[in-house]
Amino acid sequence: MTHILAIDQGTTSTRSIVFDGAQKIVGSAQQEFTQHYPHPGWVEHDPADLVRTTIETMKGAIADAGLEAADIAAIGITNQRETTLVWDRKTGEPLNNAIVWQDRRTSDMCAALKSKGLEETFTARTGLLLDPYFSGTKVAWILEHVEGARAMAEAGELCFGTVDSWLIWNLTGGGIHVTDATNAARTLLFDIRANDWDDDLLAALNVPRAMLPEVKDCAADFGMLDPAILGHAIPILGVAGDQHAATVGQACFEPGMLKSTYGTGCFAVLNTGEEFVASNNRLLTTIAYRLDGKTTYALEGSIFIAGAAVQWLRDGLKMIDKAAKSGELAAASDPEQAIYLVPAFVGLGAPYWDAEARGAIFGLTRNTGPAEFARAALEAVCFQTADLVEAMHRDWAASAETILRVDGGMVASDWTMQCLADLLDAPVDRPEILETTALGAAWLAGRKAGLWPDEAGFAATWKCEHRFAPKMDDATREKKKAGWRDAIARTLSRQKN
Repeated sequence: MTHILAIDQGTTSTRSIVFDGAQKIVGSAQQEFTQHYPHPGWVEHDPADLVRTTIETMKGAIADAGLEAADIAAIGITNQRETTLVWDRKTGEPLNNAIVWQDRRTSDMCAALKSKGLEETFTARTGLLLDPYFSGTKVAWILEHVEGARAMAEAGELCFGTVDSWLIWNLTGGGIHVTDATNAARTLLFDIRANDWDDDLLAALNVPRAMLPEVKDCAADFGMLDPAILGHAIPILGVAGDQHAATVGQACFEPGMLKSTYGTGCFAVLNTGEEFVASNNRLLTTIAYRLDGKTTYALEGSIFIAGAAVQWLRDGLKMIDKAAKSGELAAASDPEQAIYLVPAFVGLGAPYWDAEARGAIFGLTRNTGPAEFARAALEAVCFQTADLVEAMHRDWAASAETILRVDGGMVASDWTMQCLADLLDAPVDRPEILETTALGAAWLAGRKAGLWPDEAGFAATWKCEHRFAPKMDDATREKKKAGWRDAIARTLSRQKN
């Protein structure tokens, strides 16, 4: 048994991928699932959809590889982070829909905690800011708004978990309530230096400790797959939140290495090694990964809307029928039209952190059409990445000469990656294996199983498919960035007014 099955449970779809002993993809399957928007700013998933699509894609990927379940040595899981579920410990039934990381319903709760002067305490211990993005206030909201939840939680009858915990509970037949250090680090409840749940933060949010899962290393024993699911029991040996798995999959094991993943959102992670770097520019300090009890830290910048802006062009405005066409359209746009889209559909993430900001577009003319909209949507992703990288440079001088490694669905667009290199004024490396998030989860499981190489051996296998070198002149770059800064300022001031 040399094959590894990676489960990549994302925000809009679930994917399972089978890797062989040479770390090559030999089978895959993917399914989209429904997004629920019960109120403006609210985003939910049906918990059953997460389990169903996981199991069905696992079966599909193994079949696509021409294998049987008995050929799989181990399973690795990576997941959308911060998305929050609470379920009955006895029945396994969820109390309500999963509250997705994009959801903004706890904005007022975060503001109230800030008004009490608590953000500094949360940030010092968790590395995070008080924002609806994170899981802690979502749990608190469920306990306050779902009938009977508070009493059940106080009686020890409820489990809280992020998507990894929910999947493991269901895949193992119930009773195993665990998570890994990277997912725990995104809850607002976990002290990332003490590596333990924090009683003061739990008290501040009124969340009982009994609800919380056991926290393990990223490569660890997370239980056995229920043989009723695939006909064979398989150990689950690797777990990491999606951005952490991508950091591992990009072999960013050395301090100063930087990766950025472009999916529904965009997430840049800078490895800072054993150093907890406190940000002065509203970035997040987080756990990059934890192996053999050793914690590696990172600075992270989170953009809530990246590929989702292209989905908006496709599904909302009907300007394109396929997301892949956005790059072609952008290339055909009128370069004299300075159109800026600020995609704050669910607020703005780093380095602005304005939960109440909403999207805006500037510079429209009578001649603006789908091509210009496509360019503005793609450029917005690149501008936001540049904001993050510049903030990282200010926070940590060691990052100044970093080359950006990229992954995710959007990086298939040469136009977008060239735009990114131009606006960063830095090289952008696209790897041969674009499924780096799944690869990272697979490596964690393969490492724990003793089948895949250690960090140095795995890093030696990383290969660059194409390097995008900057071509834009300084004057053009600065003019474009000035227009972006103006658009951001107008968006934020509009919210204040």
